Amino acid sequence: MNKITTIGLDLAKNVFHAICCDSRGKVQSKKMLRRGQMLNYFAKIPSALVGMEACASAHYWARELNKLGHEVKLIPPQYVKAFLRGNKNDYNDAQAIAEAVTRPEMRFVQIKTVEQQDIQAIHRMRERCQKMRTGLSNQLRGLLAEYGIVMPQGIPTLRKRLPVLLEDGENGLSQDFRCLLAQGYQQLLVADKDMAFYDRELKRQSQQSEACQRLQTIPGFGPIVSSAFHGAVGAGEAFKRGRDVSASLGLVPRQHSSGGKERLLGISKRGDRYLRSLLVHGARAILYRASAKDDRLSCWAEKIRQKRGFNKAVVALANKLARIGWAVLANRTVYQMS
Repeated sequence: MNKITTIGLDLAKNVFHAICCDSRGKVQSKKMLRRGQMLNYFAKIPSALVGMEACASAHYWARELNKLGHEVKLIPPQYVKAFLRGNKNDYNDAQAIAEAVTRPEMRFVQIKTVEQQDIQAIHRMRERCQKMRTGLSNQLRGLLAEYGIVMPQGIPTLRKRLPVLLEDGENGLSQDFRCLLAQGYQQLLVADKDMAFYDRELKRQSQQSEACQRLQTIPGFGPIVSSAFHGAVGAGEAFKRGRDVSASLGLVPRQHSSGGKERLLGISKRGDRYLRSLLVHGARAILYRASAKDDRLSCWAEKIRQKRGFNKAVVALANKLARIGWAVLANRTVYQMS
């Protein structure tokens, strides 16, 4: 049997499928593995190129296989689809991964460290809590509207006025609904407490991270944005230039060109939606005050706003912030306002 040089590994929760290929791409062996058999199996195989889709648990297995001497590359799942032949099954998926990982122009996902995954986990929990709190506040406002009480939008207003409604005995609310409203108010306070916990953790980690401290020299980058950006981009080694970062976050125009005619559409909105929204919020905060400042970034943003409108200027500024953030991480420097 020829030497195995490439392995396509299809990940799952408990059952994994591996396709082993030689230097010509010919399949040498197939193997179905249980979770407990994974590391023992790869420990017996000489060092090889292992390809996996960047999905759940991929970063963990990539770190473990790297320790065994293998070279691991993670591929975005949408790029593997083009190499799938025949019906979809686990072995065909693994073979498609084995072919995709050898392509010279293939784009790969950087393997996250444990620290990066810790930060990402906090952001995911914070995002879930934020969505639950927003949904709860909208539900409470909707229920109150059914009783003729229309509340202004905004969680702070709801948090302030709910105790007043509960104490007011002349507003026509029944006792049963008052009990439900009081329970909803307590849930809102718990959600606020959880959000405060996640914010404190992100600020603490940002203070301990030298990279996050450098990122916070950029306008629009606070502790939350800097930790999310560093958790996603790392040291910037996976990207050749800043534009690649903004493109991976979906902050560049989507292209639909043919016949030599260039046609650019709206932004692609690919990649991490959560990080993209944080960058947009940071850019919006800068643009609100850009007219009162005279630094180059504010003057540029204000010029775009006058020419293209507020919303397009916000997205353009978010694009520039992503590129500046990559430069700060990759060059190990700080942002110097001019």
